[in-house]
Amino acid sequence: MDLGGRRVTVVGLARSGAAAAELLIREHAIVSVTDRKPEAELFEWTARFAPGAVRWWLGGRPDDAFRDVELIVLSPGVPAAIAPLAEARSRGIPIWSEIELAARHLDVPMVAITGSNGKSTTAALVGAMFRQAGRQTFVGGNFGVPLSEATRPGSAWGEVVVEVSSFQLETVDTFRPRVAALLNVTPDHMDRYPNPAAYAAAKFRIFERQGIEDAAVLNADDPVCQDPAFVSALRARRIEFSRLKPPLSDGVWVDGGTIVYRLGERRGEICAVERIRIGGIHNLENALAASAVALLRGVEPPVIARTLAEFQGLEHRLEFVRELRGVAYINDSKGTNVGAVQKSLEGFSRPVILIAGGVDKGADFAALRPVVRRRVKKAVLIGQARPQLHRALEGVTTIAEANGLEEAVRVAAESAMPGDVVLLSPACASFDLFKNFEDRGGQFKAIVKGLS
Repeated sequence: MDLGGRRVTVVGLARSGAAAAELLIREHAIVSVTDRKPEAELFEWTARFAPGAVRWWLGGRPDDAFRDVELIVLSPGVPAAIAPLAEARSRGIPIWSEIELAARHLDVPMVAITGSNGKSTTAALVGAMFRQAGRQTFVGGNFGVPLSEATRPGSAWGEVVVEVSSFQLETVDTFRPRVAALLNVTPDHMDRYPNPAAYAAAKFRIFERQGIEDAAVLNADDPVCQDPAFVSALRARRIEFSRLKPPLSDGVWVDGGTIVYRLGERRGEICAVERIRIGGIHNLENALAASAVALLRGVEPPVIARTLAEFQGLEHRLEFVRELRGVAYINDSKGTNVGAVQKSLEGFSRPVILIAGGVDKGADFAALRPVVRRRVKKAVLIGQARPQLHRALEGVTTIAEANGLEEAVRVAAESAMPGDVVLLSPACASFDLFKNFEDRGGQFKAIVKGLS
């Protein structure tokens, strides 16, 4: 679509909405932006635009914002099923995610990564491997920098790595990554999807436009990633990764403590598992997936091994904060669903005092019972989901409730003994008490660093 002179409405401002609007302006579209928040709360973003560059519809979603439009671009947090969008869809108006819009303006081989957990770390790790190989690499999408930023004039990317969420994949059309990876699928966002199958179907849309020249990287240990109902539709070359099922006919796996690979006629070793700097079984899986992606894009095994030995991980993902009186404090604020917390807890051999809670996304917290029974000596619960978590975990560990994060850290610190771990891994969204998961993690770190 030639966007010049087209009337386009961006729904949802913030980071990706602002980047999409800027791209549209560069393409000479007639841009409107609508957001439910009032102008006073959006000044950070509206201030980026020259007067008259955008028509603003703030403080709601008035019908006029959708009248006579020729294209609608969605920010990730806006459900595609809301009434104004359903009505526009009935009139044949195209509705794209910001990812779809940006991808149409990029002529660079693209790697796309999705999954319920680990996608940010894996995207960052793939980007680090490409940079270690000397390639000019953009990394962004659902975390960090919106993909639209990669389209700025003067950009000369050799590789583009994009993390994509299920929300973004709901409204893609031509989006076709050269290599696409699905790390895992565990129930999440059940407040947005009618059932787990619908959520999984959204994730699998990452492969929808791929052809036989492309590659689909899948977790061989994840039942949903192996579900014939989804996998049978793949047209791309199928590559797998596994920490549990060696050997694979085409993929990357662990054999006797060593990461090995077989891709067609190519086979060999990458490095010993113990050389991976970031710990935990979930990060081993992330390393396997990233290695598969990098190999498919021609990165040599010694470069991959060096990156795995040096990569320090991302903030708010099992981030070590400090050790005090023999107790380690770990910030896993990005653990916003049950599957993430399960994987995080499985990575600890030391007793854990778990701080959890926030906004319930429709998760089955009872799925945490087995791992909490094995790993957690005490759970300290905060936020709106305290009653649901308390009912789900009752009988498998000691439970305390706190009125906020500061009280929760104090309770955890008072309960901890030398050798214990205090872990913030909420299994919930953050929006009851915090701006976002970064704000929650930042406050946790500040509180922990203030302990005497």
